[in-house]
Amino acid sequence: MEWLAGHFEFVSNPEAWVALVTLVVLEIVLGIDNLIFISILTNKLPQEQQARARRIGISAALILRLALLATISIIVQLTEPVFELFGHGFSWRDLILIAGGLFLVWKATKEIHHSVDPDDGKENMMGKVTMTAGAAIVQILLLDLVFSIDSIITAVGMTDEIAIMFIAVISAVTVMLIAAEPLSRFIAANPTVVMLALAFLLMIGMTLIADGMGFHVPKGYIYAAMGFSALVEGLNMMARRKRTREKALAEGSAE
Repeated sequence: MEWLAGHFEFVSNPEAWVALVTLVVLEIVLGIDNLIFISILTNKLPQEQQARARRIGISAALILRLALLATISIIVQLTEPVFELFGHGFSWRDLILIAGGLFLVWKATKEIHHSVDPDDGKENMMGKVTMTAGAAIVQILLLDLVFSIDSIITAVGMTDEIAIMFIAVISAVTVMLIAAEPLSRFIAANPTVVMLALAFLLMIGMTLIADGMGFHVPKGYIYAAMGFSALVEGLNMMARRKRTREKALAEGSAE
């Protein structure tokens, strides 16, 4: 009981509550990247497998992050340089971010190509195509690992309280679990949003590579660009719906 009480001393500390709220919000924002990838990837699966694959992917993200928190002393050491190249010391974190970024760039570029040229006979995210649940889950797990390590290192940089980190991670993944279904339905119902989501993944991939190479891009710039692009696409969707209604009314009047 004394051990448990020691880990929850922050309850009576106002500064700890501010850190908790800030970290929860930050973890949710960081989880957007992961959620977009999970949503557009699972939409390639047969309808009856999509919800299950999303739950497995998000649950895996929670398990990975909690497991990483349990080995936090090892995670902190991942930021220590292991070799130097071109004047920059590369750590295991850098290498993981670069590998994850390259995977995202490859995946997004491939899907954009298939979406632009749907007659190439290969899978794309713009239509109802099939993909094995196992393949989707493996790809989700690979990105879960990258985003989880980045998320945990961010948490370590904000607070020393393990309890706060656990609460923040669980809260963020719970929000992801709730938002996954609505987001996936929205993406499936609006094909043009898929291209925007793929562009987001491409940008996120390049950001991960840059971060791994030692060129830090403030996350605020990335999410501001994503928010502005989403706003523009929202206006385009409203304009398309208005034109569709006006066309339907005109055709009805003509009859």
